[in-house]
Amino acid sequence: MNAAPLTSAALWSRTLAVTRHALETGALQPIATEARTVPVVGTAFQVRVLGKVALKERRRPAPSSSSEPFNPFANPEPDLVLGDVPPAHVCLLNKFNVVEHHLLLVTRAFEPQDALLTLADFDALSTCLEGLDGLAFYNAGETAGASQRHKHLQLVPPLGPERLRAPVEALLPLLPGPGHVVAAESLPFAHLLAGLGPWGAPGAGARMLAAYRLLREALGLAERAPYNLLVTRDWMLLVPRRRAEHLGVNVNALGFAGSLLVRTPEQFDAVAALGPLELLRQVAGVSP
Repeated sequence: MNAAPLTSAALWSRTLAVTRHALETGALQPIATEARTVPVVGTAFQVRVLGKVALKERRRPAPSSSSEPFNPFANPEPDLVLGDVPPAHVCLLNKFNVVEHHLLLVTRAFEPQDALLTLADFDALSTCLEGLDGLAFYNAGETAGASQRHKHLQLVPPLGPERLRAPVEALLPLLPGPGHVVAAESLPFAHLLAGLGPWGAPGAGARMLAAYRLLREALGLAERAPYNLLVTRDWMLLVPRRRAEHLGVNVNALGFAGSLLVRTPEQFDAVAALGPLELLRQVAGVSP
């Protein structure tokens, strides 16, 4: 890992440099997909279909003598690391990325992926969002689409279309002020939305933490209940989860952002016929 902390100003240039190097060394192994879209009233959802090569099972680490499962974040590959993010995280590239320049913000000390987010998490996230005005997300637990047990938030560049951080942004209502939550009438699944106030104001991490706690309380989430969290500089959306998949399609936070991943063309056809919003309703529950 880099000794010097990663600053907001250096994040994007560092992302590009580490990506180039990691591709050259083979540390970064992007997953090939075919990008398609499915119309939704007011926007279009992105659906990526895995390529045939990506469907083959990748080589897994040799089993160790320990009963603990392999943790790729315990000692991340140096060629993937951008640097430390104070107070308690390290930023690295997602080794098997579908979206280009997909960043992971991992706690240096182990914490479980279904643990509550903390001020340290949001302070580190605000540093990264200052350097990349994109979409951050968190998959709280396996039911919410998490594939690793070690706590990590994720950040991707804007998904679009146009200047949107995510397709779902076109469906959101006027943002409420800090301290208030609202549901979007256009989203037929359980969720709540909070506004974060002006980005340039000090204390972005604390404002995110306050909004996160407010959303959890308003939705009545138990401490270890599974959920997905979407965060931008402007807003935060929380979606409680009741199951991991529907029609064989696993859904994580990016699905609620308007970006789904399916394994086969047949799964794409099934999602298109059902409708992406109905797919999300099936895994998240019905809006109260």
